[in-house]
Amino acid sequence: MKICTDAVLFGAMAPVNQDDQVLDIGTGTGVLALMSAQLGAAKVTAVELTLEAFKEADINFNNSPWAAQLEAVHQDIQSFAITADRQYDLIISNPPFFENHLKTINALRNTARHTDQLPFADLIGITGQLLSPQGLFYLLIPTHTVAKFSAQALAAGFYLINQTDFRGYAHNETKVSVLTFSRIAAALTSRLLTIYESRNVYSQDAETYLADFLLRFAKDQPK
Repeated sequence: MKICTDAVLFGAMAPVNQDDQVLDIGTGTGVLALMSAQLGAAKVTAVELTLEAFKEADINFNNSPWAAQLEAVHQDIQSFAITADRQYDLIISNPPFFENHLKTINALRNTARHTDQLPFADLIGITGQLLSPQGLFYLLIPTHTVAKFSAQALAAGFYLINQTDFRGYAHNETKVSVLTFSRIAAALTSRLLTIYESRNVYSQDAETYLADFLLRFAKDQPK
């Protein structure tokens, strides 16, 4: 799967605290793990099921300024959880989300987009095992799945404390939502973020988050 603006914005908004231990479930090319390291995480463990994506993430990590903070693991998250010997301050995931949808002939694309290998119940249960008591669970899912996912999370003891809905332009409906869960109950804060003001022009809100991550905002670009 190619990197999309929604995923990069999701990574830029991640609630990473300095020296956090972070787990990235389904890292793909590793972009969210890299962004977490840039935001100050002490250690990011990035778990990836498919060999092709794992190899790409590993190359990206080793060629980044944060190689010492990043670890790519080629394993399904269910097996990883069985042998894990630590808990994490932050668990992030941009998980597969299609349930009972028609699939393409591309097996890797199907794995990335469909919940067969990582049902929501598994993701929530594994997070319950691997997240520290004070930790945060942070994910990006389609808006139409928020109610179902939040209900399953609540049944497992996770409270939705923050929701940010993304829409492309002001005239668009929201398609994806960024959710933050905690074991500690708190009032839900919610907001709507519009990504673009016009074609190829980011909104001020989006630019604020993305400025440290996209070269188009670099101040030392040649004019």
